[in-house]
Amino acid sequence: MTLARGGGSRFLYDPFDAANARIDANERVLEERWDALSFRLRQIEGTLERLEKRLWLAVMGVAGTVLAQGVNYLISL
Repeated sequence: MTLARGGGSRFLYDPFDAANARIDANERVLEERWDALSFRLRQIEGTLERLEKRLWLAVMGVAGTVLAQGVNYLISL
């Protein structure tokens, strides 16, 4: 049975290229994975920056306490 090219769906007449469709789908999946990875890395970097600030605050607190005790000792002499 031969179909005429007069009307109807183009999918009835045009060949389907499965290899290109598969490649395009894989590229879209990889792009979404890359975007998700980038988003997660930005979150991790933000968390590390906040942790670094807290650690420096703790170090400065300890150094301030040690200096205050040293000054207190010198005053009490």
